[in-house]
Order: sequence, then C-alpha cells, then structure tokens
Amino acid sequence: MANTTSTSPKKVTIAPAKGKLAILTPGMGAVATTLYAGVLAVNKGIAKPIGSHTQMGKVRLGKRTENRYATVKDFVPTANLKDVVFGGWDIFPENAYEAASHAKVLEKDLLEQVKDELSKIKPMKAVFDQNFVKRLEGKHVKTGKTKMDLAEQLRQDIRDFLKTNGCDRAVMVWCASTEVYTPATAVHQSVKAFEEGLRNNDPSISPSQIYTYAAIKERVPYANGSPSLSVEMPALQELANEMGCPIAGSDFKTGQTLIKTVLAPGLRNRQLGVAGWYSTNILGNRDGEVLDDPGSFKAKEVSKSGVLEDIFSKEQYPDLYSNISHVVRINYYPPRGDNKEGWDNIDIFGWLGYPMQIKVNFLCRDSILAAPVALDLALYMDLAGRANMRGIQEWLSFYLKAPIVKPGLRPEHDLSVQLLKLENTLRFFAGEELINHLGLTYYGVDEGDSL
Repeated sequence: MANTTSTSPKKVTIAPAKGKLAILTPGMGAVATTLYAGVLAVNKGIAKPIGSHTQMGKVRLGKRTENRYATVKDFVPTANLKDVVFGGWDIFPENAYEAASHAKVLEKDLLEQVKDELSKIKPMKAVFDQNFVKRLEGKHVKTGKTKMDLAEQLRQDIRDFLKTNGCDRAVMVWCASTEVYTPATAVHQSVKAFEEGLRNNDPSISPSQIYTYAAIKERVPYANGSPSLSVEMPALQELANEMGCPIAGSDFKTGQTLIKTVLAPGLRNRQLGVAGWYSTNILGNRDGEVLDDPGSFKAKEVSKSGVLEDIFSKEQYPDLYSNISHVVRINYYPPRGDNKEGWDNIDIFGWLGYPMQIKVNFLCRDSILAAPVALDLALYMDLAGRANMRGIQEWLSFYLKAPIVKPGLRPEHDLSVQLLKLENTLRFFAGEELINHLGLTYYGVDEGDSL
C-alpha cells in the first residue's frame, strides 16, 4: 500500500502574539461578564480555566508509539490570558461588575475578588433596534442618520479602544441577545448591495450585521455566538474574503445541542433508527426572556434543529431517519435564572424495528458553559488572523450549533469529527503530521503515514 499523500505540511508562518489583545463583545450580559470575570480569576490564580480547550486541552503529536502530547497553549502561539483586555457594547449602562451581579451567574465571593477590574470595564453605547429584539428596551444606544453612520461609529469605537488601552489587535465575539429571525434578502447578496442598504437604512439589516460589517472593515476577526444571522450573509462573507478577515459562526454550542452532537452520531454510527426527538428547556435569564418572543425563538429553533437534520441524513438513511419528529421548545421561567434545565426524550428503534427510549435531563449553567467557548473562539480567531487565514473558519465548528461552511457543502456536526478537524488544523499550523487514525502502520500493512 504505497503512500501517495504527505501528511507532513510545511509549518505555517504565524505572526507572534505580541502586545495586548482586545476581546470585544457586543453584549455585556451574563455570558460576557462570566467570561471577563473568569479570565480575571484565572490570571489571579483563584480559579482554573475548566472547559477551555486553548487553556487545558492537549493534542497528540505523531504516532501513538511516540507518546507525545502538547498542551494547546504551548503548542501554537495563542495569546496569553494576561495580555487580554476586555471591552464591549451594551444597551444598558452598567459596568461589568454591576452587570455580572445582576446576572447572578457567579458567586458573590468570587466577584468581589475581581470587582475592581470588572468595575473599570464600562460598555460603549450599543447599536440597537427594538424591531429585532422586541422584549428589551435600549437605554444606552447610539443614534445616527443612517445605518452606515452607526457602522462608522462602531469602527471608530474599535480604533479608540485599541489606542486607549494600548492594544495591538482585536477580535470580536457576539455575546448579545438573539435577534428576530430574518432570512437573507436582496440587500444581503453582495457587498455593494449591503453598503447601499446601510446608506439607505434598509429595514432588513440588523444590528448584528452592522457590528459584523464594522469589525470586518477594521480587519477584526469576528465570531457569531448567537443564531442571529450576520456572518451567514453572502455579502459579509464576500467582504471577509476581500478584507482578509477570519469569520466564524454561528451560535455557541453549550447545553442541549452539545449533548445532541455526542448522542446523535453514536446512534447513526450504530445504524439505530430514530422515530422522534423531543427537546424542551426552561431558562430564566435575559436570554430566556428574549427567546420568549416567537421571532427570536425562530432563529434559535432553526439553529438547534439543523443539527439533527444534518447528522440524521434521511437521503442517505431513509429506513432509519426519514420520518423523525423533531420538536424543540424553550420556556421562559424566571425563577431558574441562568441555571437552564434541558429535557430530551428520544424514541429509537433497533433490530427488526423494535422500539426503545433514551431520556436525558441536563441541569446546566448556561453562561458557565458558554464562557470558555467564547474565550476559545476569541483566541483561535486571533490565531487565524495572525496566520493570514481569511473568510469562513470551518475548523472552529466544534464550538458552534450551526457552523457556517462554504456554499454547496454540508456542515459537519459530529463532535468527535469536529475535534479532529480542529486539532488537525493546529497540527497544520505547527508543521506536525496530520492524524487520520487509520492505524495500519501498527499492523505491518504499511510504514507510511497511517497514524
């Protein structure tokens, strides 16, 4: 069995992570302030960055017989957490300490230990349109004659923040509320049409799209942590390629969907059929309040539902998955706060069509799961920028419910495959051999690259 493909790529030239990195978040609510406080606590040595692949993950290098592993942060040049500076925009004027206290995600004892630093993080005025988030009222918002004016204000905010805080570069991670579902229209099809729409206040251009435009124009890598449609739009993907700017999205993969991307591939890989998958959540934080609006919930429903549609391909497996009843519900229940509870009832069938059931009850902390995802996306997007990568960063699908891919491709939702893609990208960056897990080398078939 001759080896015809080299798995030892040349090491990619990556600019060093010199100076300070600004992590800018549209939205300074529960997720963002949990991220800020967590990094500050880690830097002070009072907590560990559990859940973060960039900080705690290890990557195998070479053959299994070499027993060689490297911690990610020592393997590729990600930014040091002590070089990170946080900033953001919000429709409420509270500083990060006040916002974190209001969110009630973190214990007061921990917050008090990072109070001084959090109190200094004050939100810039946000771009906001209540037509896109109907359950919230903006009090701390920008004004302008056109949406292009608002985009220019955001661009100036980015430049001013970098200068004021002595930062060398920035990344932006959307941490704000889910907007009303708005599919692409003519204005979203090209950069020219989109910019004309900004100048003419096209009503289908959302605030998240204005942030995305501003970031890309400033060559700031942008990751979409919500199901709001922004980087998914053809115009903004075109702009990202033109500007040489990395983009990624969409929607942090945290609780229920994380479990789905573990369980569903396992069922498919064992060729077990699925008749139905009922998912419901109760959530009491601001995200739950926003998603109580049918328009915003529609965006989340599309994001969460697509996972099973792609994993359980009815075209490839009509006998197993052609008639799945997939139901997704989110119920706003204020007493629960940030402590989300997700219930899944899965009706499966096996040999000779005999039915079985799986039931999952996941009591999770939404922002505790989301914060390390936001951190990793920020650090990896910064890495991608310094590696001169542009456009869609599909290798970061590991973190996202509805990963965007090049038109014509199906997204990969299997968590284990997503991790392999991510880690092989890191190996590629470092000039290490890629791993395919074929393993033939160990059984005398070939001495080639089947690691």
